[in-house]
Order: sequence, then C-alpha cells, then structure tokens
Amino acid sequence: MIISIDGPAGSGKSTAARKLAAKLGIPYLDTGAMYRAIALAALEAAIRLKDEAALVEIARKADISLDCGPTHTRVTLDGRDVSEAIRSMAVSQATSYVARVQAIRDILVEKQRAIGKRLGALVTEGRDQGSVVFPDADVKFFLDAAIEKRAMRRYQELMADGEEASFELIMENLQERDGNDRKQWAPLLEPQTAIHIDTTDSNIHDVVEKLLEEIRRRGLLP
Repeated sequence: MIISIDGPAGSGKSTAARKLAAKLGIPYLDTGAMYRAIALAALEAAIRLKDEAALVEIARKADISLDCGPTHTRVTLDGRDVSEAIRSMAVSQATSYVARVQAIRDILVEKQRAIGKRLGALVTEGRDQGSVVFPDADVKFFLDAAIEKRAMRRYQELMADGEEASFELIMENLQERDGNDRKQWAPLLEPQTAIHIDTTDSNIHDVVEKLLEEIRRRGLLP
C-alpha cells in the first residue's frame, strides 16, 4: 500500500505523514529531506546556487541514504547523519534553487521509486509524490493551508529549535517555493485525483483522523 501526501511547506504534511505511518505501522518517506541534503552539500561546497550544472553534479555525486521508520526518516549524506542539519533556514532557502532543477528532480525521482519498491508499503510525502513519483498510489492526499498560517508554523518550529528566524523572510521563502512547485501540484488538484484537505484551522489529530477515515472508506483498513 502506497499513500502519498503532497502539499506546500508548512501545510502539516510532514507531521501528518509521520503520525499516519505510525498508526498504520508502515515506513514514512520524507522526500523533501533528499532535496535538503543536496542543498546542504551545495552550501558546504560553496557552490553558486544559480549554477545549475554545478548543482546537478553535486546531486549525482552525493551519497544520500534514508532510514525510513514509521515515525522518522533519518538522513545520511556521504556517511554522516544530517537529519538535523538540513532543517536550518539557510538550507530551506537553498532548497528552492535545488528543487527547481529538473535534472535533479529526475535523479531523486528514481531514488524515491527505488525506495518505494524496496519497502513495498509506505506513507510518502513531498510535492510530486502522487503526481510524478507514485502516480498509481493507492490513496493520494493534498494538504494545504493559508500561507500566513504556514509561515507562522515554520517560524515557531525554527524558534523552538533555537534558530534565529525572520517571519518576513520565511514568508518570502514560502512564496518562492510555492511558485517553483505549482506545476507539480496541478495534476493533484484536478477533480477525483487527490483528496484536498485544508489544515489552516485544523489540529494535527483531526487531520490524521481525516486521512484514516478516507483510507478506511476505500477498504484499505479493517
């Protein structure tokens, strides 16, 4: 069983995917972590983020592995755990440049499909999981929320991690990332393709219950 959860940053998809995977007892795949790992590698190598050829070369050479458990995805880059390092604001900003390069997306799509084939059953979240990576997913969800709410969630996450953050800079980053990813979302927003859930005024418990309800409705759970 493959369940895809797509949506913009701050929509709650990562937390929802982790909690859903835990309830189902199947692995959780955070595909955004792969893009972040490449962004981190580019920053550490002092690569110009507008140099797409250099970014692609980084993506080809980077040894990225994911340990996908029901409640986590641990990320290893060239033999070291970078699960926390990839969550900084600097990496978030750099990820926008990485994610817009089609050649990098192609590389990572193949890696994600290989992970899906190896695991067999999983909850996978990102921006193109139901539209590109796993178009035959058993259930497809699209989570969204007002951008102000999404920016505040991200701001609170960074502050809780002890990182200095600017709400205005986060808003700007989200707007840029939304623009980059809009074409990936388009197929999922077509009627009868993905279940669209607005999380603006919902807590995570209610969101996960909505996901489970839809999965049960389709006869995929007892």
